[in-house]
Amino acid sequence: MSSLTPARTTPTIVGEPEVVEDASTAESSAAWLEVKAAAIQLRELQDHDGAIPDAADHPRAVDLVARLLAGVRALAPAFPHDAVYLSALRIDFERWAAEGFGIPDFYDSLVAFRPEQHRVNGLRHLVVFPMYTQNGSTDRLVEAVLIEVLWPDFVAELEADPYTNKLFVPIRFVDFTPGYDTNSAVLFPETVAMSARPIGGVDGDRPAGAAAAAPQQAQLPTFTWGAIFADREAARFRRVVRAAAEVTKLELPDDAARLLDDQALAEQTFVMWDLIHDRTHMRGDLPFDPFMIKQRMPYFLYSLEELRCDLTAFRESVRLTRDEASDPTAREHARLVQYAILFDRLFRFPLTGSRVRNYDGLGGQLLFAWLHQHHVLHWTDTSLAIDWAEVPDVVVALSDEINELYWRSIDRPKTAHWLAAYELIRATLAPHPASVWARGLSDEILAGPPKGMTDAVLDDEFPLSMFYEALGKKMGAVIESTKGITGARG
Repeated sequence: MSSLTPARTTPTIVGEPEVVEDASTAESSAAWLEVKAAAIQLRELQDHDGAIPDAADHPRAVDLVARLLAGVRALAPAFPHDAVYLSALRIDFERWAAEGFGIPDFYDSLVAFRPEQHRVNGLRHLVVFPMYTQNGSTDRLVEAVLIEVLWPDFVAELEADPYTNKLFVPIRFVDFTPGYDTNSAVLFPETVAMSARPIGGVDGDRPAGAAAAAPQQAQLPTFTWGAIFADREAARFRRVVRAAAEVTKLELPDDAARLLDDQALAEQTFVMWDLIHDRTHMRGDLPFDPFMIKQRMPYFLYSLEELRCDLTAFRESVRLTRDEASDPTAREHARLVQYAILFDRLFRFPLTGSRVRNYDGLGGQLLFAWLHQHHVLHWTDTSLAIDWAEVPDVVVALSDEINELYWRSIDRPKTAHWLAAYELIRATLAPHPASVWARGLSDEILAGPPKGMTDAVLDDEFPLSMFYEALGKKMGAVIESTKGITGARG
């Protein structure tokens, strides 16, 4: 048992921050600064799994939790739509302290946080959780984030019909702790530190004299939302594409140039892209589950799934652009979505991150090579040129290839689907010369468990082309400079 005084009896700090009534100025308030400072200091005491293992640090941690919660209380009136969540958050923090700062379990406050119920343009949320940040930190440390919802009218209309996606919450950064001073551009519930809960009640619910129940199963909550920082996506897109266009001497169409000059326009464009991409993961003629069930498989399958979703957003944007009956604002943004997908995939994805199973990078490489081999992208006299009028149909043709692969998948064994997926990519991209897959897997591997096939995939199964190797040397510093970027910092 912990020797700590339970957090619920810990006195509030002297000089508690004044109550904040207006969320629009929360980031400059003493209350927010106190929350942020306390969270940062708590992080310094936490281990990788979020626990604070050294008992000598516990008295200080108790004080820091009290300071953080004092700031949350002062901020709460400015966030009435988060009242249930902020109340549950206090209980979770107090329990964590009272139980001795073991691995944190913020299940209850996570279930209480429901941003998808309040998709109002400009609405702000105060978010505090022990969590890791995807593409940021793998440590489950306390993070505090002020966010603002991005929900323009034309996106609300698209979401209502035909692109229904009740879980999708597009957001922008207001302020954040160090876990988001990274490349992370998402806020996902599954990253929060929590423990599974029993299904069907607890032993205490069993009537007196009843036989002992069978061992209970446990499950995580059903996640009801997923948030994407469109301002970070737009800001890094603008910086990287501007530099890449200069390096490659690519002449941009006027619409594409507008995206690079207008952060707000780029944010709205990314919201539309993300809306359609996100809903695509569980729609279409799919394998039983493209990858949402956690399982180990060759990383190039993740490449195809992410690319499939992006190309679906692209082809839907082409359809909207060509439909004269569609909303004019939606049509305008649909044209811009095509440029956003094309340039982010061609210029940023292949050169971002390591070459160890870089599935987004591989998707970008595949798109580039497909466009080049279908003669709509040209690298001539050290200059890049694109036949813009021909691009939509060529990109949609790649989407058709991937959709055909998926459609056939339900009639194939898993490993046969994997082999077919590899051949689709190999038809356009050159594998590594040392690839076991490219030479042909042995009968022993093919007849064995799928793990053997996954193990045989090289970390960099499809290396960068000479074009990307050269481009990477010129673009590396620019891409690195986008770490921690936001719309305000861009």
